[in-house]
Amino acid sequence: MAVIRLIAARLVWAVPMSFIVSAVSFLLVSLIPGDPARSVLGPLATQQQVDTARQQMGLDRPQGDQYLSWMGRAVRGDMGASLLTGIDVAETLNARLQPTLSLILLATLTATVLGVALGLLSAVRGGVLGRLIDVLSVVGLAVPGFWLALLLVSWFAVRWQLFPVTGYTSITDSPVGWLRSLALPVAAASLAAVTAVAKQARDSILDALDRDFVRVMQANGLSRRSIICRHVLRNAAIPVLSLLGVISASCI
Repeated sequence: MAVIRLIAARLVWAVPMSFIVSAVSFLLVSLIPGDPARSVLGPLATQQQVDTARQQMGLDRPQGDQYLSWMGRAVRGDMGASLLTGIDVAETLNARLQPTLSLILLATLTATVLGVALGLLSAVRGGVLGRLIDVLSVVGLAVPGFWLALLLVSWFAVRWQLFPVTGYTSITDSPVGWLRSLALPVAAASLAAVTAVAKQARDSILDALDRDFVRVMQANGLSRRSIICRHVLRNAAIPVLSLLGVISASCI
């Protein structure tokens, strides 16, 4: 229940935070020097052409009206047309939405499964295995993502030709091709996430194991596996979930 309440609270706070972030972003964009209409039409455009373009773009209205109009259209999914290409922005985003969501989903799933498993092993087993996992976590956080991506493409795509170098295959066209096209991006994007989740999970599990309720359960004869699986992991999940939210956003 604690995890459900935490997720519900985060979702409730996401609504006002979205409006605050959008308002600040809109304000910062409006403070950028220059005239968007003049930039689109070029330096040879007459003042009448610039004024007409400003009116068409809604730039002649007060900032508050511009923001409310922009937010209202964004909520409806109407993002207008690109000033550079003239193509509808929603269509451009939709074309990139499936690859982005696929990458976020697989990278987050990989970070969750591997990170929690490694963190649990490091906390429970300790010894050489625990120290090895700790060292690998530090190394994983230190490796630059772009360097790892180039290395993976060079080895697994160019040299051994196990995965495609570029491109994306939709899951509806070929599930196997979808996995192959995302394997290297997911590996590069999730390495740092796996190590971060492993470290956070390890610290949270060790902290939970040191609490009084664990000692009480041990004194009552409950097995160590039952205590960890039913109680310790549940208490250690809250900080891990918070970290996974940050990781999912960073994958974008």
